[in-house]
Amino acid sequence: MKGKSMFKNRFTKTFGVRYPIMQGGMQWVGRAKLAAAVSNAGALGCISALTQATPEDLAKEIQVCRDLTDKPFAVNLSILPSLTPRPYDEYRQAIIEGGVKVVETAGNNPKEHVDVLRAAGVKTIHKCTSVRHALKAVEINVDAVSIDGFECAGHPGENDIPALVLIAAAADKIDIPMIASGGFADGRGLAAALALGADGINMGTRFMCTVESGIHENVKNHIVQAGENDTNLVFRTMNNTSRVAKNAISEEVLAIEGRGGATISDVSHLVSGARGRLVYETGDVDHGIWSVGMVQGLINDVPECKVLVDRIIADAAAIIENRLMPSLKT
Repeated sequence: MKGKSMFKNRFTKTFGVRYPIMQGGMQWVGRAKLAAAVSNAGALGCISALTQATPEDLAKEIQVCRDLTDKPFAVNLSILPSLTPRPYDEYRQAIIEGGVKVVETAGNNPKEHVDVLRAAGVKTIHKCTSVRHALKAVEINVDAVSIDGFECAGHPGENDIPALVLIAAAADKIDIPMIASGGFADGRGLAAALALGADGINMGTRFMCTVESGIHENVKNHIVQAGENDTNLVFRTMNNTSRVAKNAISEEVLAIEGRGGATISDVSHLVSGARGRLVYETGDVDHGIWSVGMVQGLINDVPECKVLVDRIIADAAAIIENRLMPSLKT
C-alpha cells in the first residue's frame, strides 16, 4: 500500500475523514475557525462546547463552523465536577440540533450522553487516561476512544504511564478505533502511534501553534521557543493532576502544594478559568495557568493547518515506506 492510501483505516472510515488525525477540543482554544481549518485539511476538527458561555452560544459556533467547512467536525463535551454545574443536557441538545455527527466526551462517565447521542445518530469518542477507563468506555458503547499518555496537556490521570507503553497496552485489549493522544506533533509520532496499534493521533498543543488558532501570537511564540521540560504538574497532591505551562503562576501553585495539606480553595485565586482564558486573549503567559504538553519541545513553527497536516502525512508515509518497510523485507 503506497502513499496517502496507507492511512485509510477504521478511524477514517468510521468518522468520514481523509486522514487519521484529530484536533483536541481544548478549552478556550477549540473554536470554529480552527476546527473548520483542521477539517478542511482532511483531519477531524473539534469545537470545545464549554468554551461557549451558553448552549445558545454553542449553537451559533456550530453554525459558524458549518459555514466554513462541509467536512465532518466534532464537538468536545467535557463532563466535569464543578461548584456551578453547566447545563450539559442543553449543550448536548444544541449539538444534536446543529447536525454535528461526532462528539468527544471527557471527564465523568458519559453513558447518559452516549445513549442519547447514539439514538440521534451521533458517534462518540471518549477520552481516557488508562486502559481500565478505555475498557469501561467500550462497555457503554462509544464508537472510539482517545487515550492520553502521561505526556499530554491537561489531565494525564494519576498513573503516570507514558504513551509508548499505554497505547500498546490499550491496543492489546481494545477492539474499537483508538486515537493516541499526548506527545504527538509530526509524522514520526503518527508512524509510531500506528505501529503501537492506534488508529491515529489526537493533537492539541500542535494545533494551538497554527495560523488559524485564535490564541494570541505571544502564546504561540512562547510554545515554539519552549522545550519539553517547560511544563509543570499541578494539583498532584489533590489527586487531580494537570499538566500546564511552567510560569510564575504554576510555580506559585507548586510552592503552595509543597507546604502540605493544600486544597483547591488555597489556590483558587491563582487557577481560575478566567485567568487562563486571559492568557490566550492577551498574550500574557504569566497571567494564569494554561494547558500545554511536553510535545512543545518538538514544535518549531506556526504553519497553516493544511500545511501541517499535509507535512505530517507525507513524513509519516516516508517513514513507513522508506524506513520500516525495507527493514521488514530484509
